[in-house]
Order: sequence, then structure tokens, then C-alpha cells
Amino acid sequence: MRTPFSWLAERVVLGPRALRWGTTAALVVSILIVLGGGVVRVTGSGLGCPTWPSCDGSSLTTTPELGIHGLIEFGNRSLTGLLIVAVGWAIVAARLQRPRNRAITRLAWSQFWLVVANALAGGVSVLAKLNPWVVALHFLLAIGLLATTTLTWHRAREKPVAGPLPGRLPSALSWALLACTVVLIVVGTLVTGSGPHSGDSADVPRMGFVWEDVTVVHAVLGTATLLIAIALWFSLRGTGQAALARRRVLFFLAITVLQGAVGVVQALNSLPALLVAIHLVGSALVWVGAIRVVLDVNPRLFPGVQTISGAERAVVAPA
Repeated sequence: MRTPFSWLAERVVLGPRALRWGTTAALVVSILIVLGGGVVRVTGSGLGCPTWPSCDGSSLTTTPELGIHGLIEFGNRSLTGLLIVAVGWAIVAARLQRPRNRAITRLAWSQFWLVVANALAGGVSVLAKLNPWVVALHFLLAIGLLATTTLTWHRAREKPVAGPLPGRLPSALSWALLACTVVLIVVGTLVTGSGPHSGDSADVPRMGFVWEDVTVVHAVLGTATLLIAIALWFSLRGTGQAALARRRVLFFLAITVLQGAVGVVQALNSLPALLVAIHLVGSALVWVGAIRVVLDVNPRLFPGVQTISGAERAVVAPA
């Protein structure tokens, strides 16, 4: 079936550099979306625009009557427009490559649909007056978007390198690390949904958990994630791909330790707004780090991975 993209691809070719910049833009803005949501939450601006899709029922943009909260909430909504531009750039750049990599094109399009789903979830969260379960779903969809932007970013930079691949134990530990990180993030939404930062100064209902108890569970999961990462780092030996994967794990450990330190400090100091926002961004970086660890420990995860003359080699991301 002939599409406008097919017609354009016959006449215009974009190089790998355009694809790399497009996927980088999508990844960066998807992290900014998490930061924007955190700023909205800690400033109590979740209902700064009291309705959706318009801001106040009569205007799509904020009005002076809505004050600073309306400005913050509308600014966060505007980030979605920036994200659409970045994702659109990635889609066009992927489609106009020659030869075309269909897997990267599909990943780029998956970002678009997740942006749509996330925007709808954000709208529903406003209409539901910041119901904590809907807000948690909104955040998890943002994490899903971040996963696809990370995967697309990684695939746009794959290139053949030489070196031995990690063995079965590192592979199993990398998947365990990813699974534990997923559970850690999900429980983190329960901590946030039970805590004092409801997203608005109004009396917003909270989840029915004891905040201190669910925070302890979150901390235990964070410790387990760190222990798995340490075990993975020790299990990776040798050069080539194993050495690259080891560096990825070391980066993950550094980010996770910093994230844990921020979490402890904020818990002991009555959850100051700035640290809560930083902790939300940290969760996004930890998630990106966990995905990159899996990708580098398991370089044959995707079809099309190449083997080069004699030695065992794979398509991997750059160091």
C-alpha cells in the first residue's frame, strides 16, 4: 500500500546522523516529561488547569485568573507538543533511511502511540480530580514511553564490534535486574500515591496504604536492585562486549546509589519539594540505565544482529 511516507522516501534520503539526533531528542524530552510532571505535583498545580482538553472550559491556554498554578500545569501540557515534534522527527528520520530498518521505524511509531496514550491518561487524571491510581497509571505510561525512546536510541547507534559475549549467568542477572527495577518503580508510585504530595492544594484522596510501610518496602526493593547489580558486575569478566556491559552496570550502580541517597534524605526531611522532583527524574534515569544494561549484556536480543568472520561478534551500542 502506497503512503505519503513511501512517496517521500523515494525522493528524500536522510542519513544516520539525522536519525541519531531525532532519537536523542525523543529520549531527552521523554525525561523532561517526567520532570514536568514532578514539578506539577510538588507545586500543587495538578488542577491548575481545572479541566481537559481545554484549560478552564473556555480557553485552551492558561488565563491570568488561574495564576501560577495554571501557568505551571499549562507549561507541562505544552511539553507534550514538544515531545510530539521530537517523536515526529524520529519517525521521519527512521522512515527516510536507506536502507530502511523496519524495526527502528516500528519503535519510533510506538513512541507516537504511547505519547497519545499518556496524553489521554493525563487528561483523565485531571477529569478524575487527581485520583492517585489514575495519576500512577499516567506515570507508568511515561515510563513505558521512556522504554521505547531508550530502545530506539540504542538501536539507532548499533554497530559491529569484536569481542566475547557475556555468558548465561550475566544474562540471567541482567533480566533479574530489569524485573526488580520494574517492581521498584511500580512500588514507588504507591509511595507517591500515599504521601503528602497529592498534586494539588485541595483535599485530594490518597491511596489506602500506610506511607511509612510502603516506603520500607520500596527501600528493600532498592537494596535488592543494588545487590543484583553488584552481582552482575562481578559476573562480567573479559574484554569486548563483557567489558562494555560492565561499564554500563557501573553507571547503573552510580545512578542507583545517588537515587537511594536522595530517597533517604527526602524521607528523613518531610519530603521537601525539590528533592521529590529530583527523585522522580532519578527514577527515569535508573530505568534508562536498567534497559541499557539488558541491551548490552544481551546484544543478540533483537533480530539482525551480525556475526563477523570467525570470532564471536555482535551489533552493540557505542561505549
